[in-house]
Amino acid sequence: MKKKDLPTVDRVAPTFIEPMYAEVARELPDGNAWLYEAKLDGYRCLAAKRGAGVVLWSRRGNLFTARFPEVARACENLSPDTLIDGEVVAVNKAGRVSFNALQHGSSRAALQFYAFDVLIHHGRSVLRLPLETRRKLLEQALRKVYYPVIQSQTFEANPTDMIQAAKALGLEGLMAKRKGSLYEPGRRSGAWLKYKINQSQEFVIGGYTPGNPFDALIVGYYEGSRLEFVAKVRNGFVPHVRREIFQLFASLETRECPFANLPEKRRTVWALTSEEMKNCHWLKPQLVAQVEFTEWTPDGHLRQSSFAGLRDDKEAQEVGREKITGF
Repeated sequence: MKKKDLPTVDRVAPTFIEPMYAEVARELPDGNAWLYEAKLDGYRCLAAKRGAGVVLWSRRGNLFTARFPEVARACENLSPDTLIDGEVVAVNKAGRVSFNALQHGSSRAALQFYAFDVLIHHGRSVLRLPLETRRKLLEQALRKVYYPVIQSQTFEANPTDMIQAAKALGLEGLMAKRKGSLYEPGRRSGAWLKYKINQSQEFVIGGYTPGNPFDALIVGYYEGSRLEFVAKVRNGFVPHVRREIFQLFASLETRECPFANLPEKRRTVWALTSEEMKNCHWLKPQLVAQVEFTEWTPDGHLRQSSFAGLRDDKEAQEVGREKITGF
């Protein structure tokens, strides 16, 4: 790809652009129209190389530069006036991506930044160029960039084979991106699909039950302006993580239950009745947790839920139940 092949437009500064998002798919699309990538469980990150140096942003536009200095230093070798999109992850000694290690800054995990797209290249917007062209430009932009920045790999393969390989590698899931697709900032486009091997999504923490120092998190999601309760999450914690989370509760304590659908009348293993609510402590719904689970129950609860980590890159009011696209 040569500079003369790029669109002729006024030069643009590599400032923050809201990233493109993917829809959740019930299954991977089959056919020759798609490229597949590993879905990594980390923090979405945009990196810009401009005159003053390197700036990293979260998906919400918050600064990540000081939080991930190793990534920022590596990106100093990016092509000038370039903005790339990717994911910061932590890889444990077993070679598995660990969101919990990333969120808690474990010294035993290696930090890596997987770059998978480019939005601005040499001061020119490439949002309207097809995916395959942007991938070639990304390779050029990263030519002098060193570890821990890595260009993500794309594959053309049978979806069944991809899923089997992802399971063997312990991946969270897979991404499918339509060939020829453009980059659509701020859109959850059907041109990008995410297929999850283990179900997980973000939920808002609206309370807890007491324990040592707490027994379970009480979580839910927003349906419009209503916060809907879905689960009591007891699993997935180690002692120091419980203590760290509990310290965040002090400034969020409230007497009012934030969940619009509580109390529940029917007593089940997942429900919260008025009697059980007497043992609950309520919080202002500001914290967001990543939760893994096996499935949704018919009455809208989570089966076998487990805490994976806190998400400080997501706004609580934006957390809804993920819609699944089928084929």
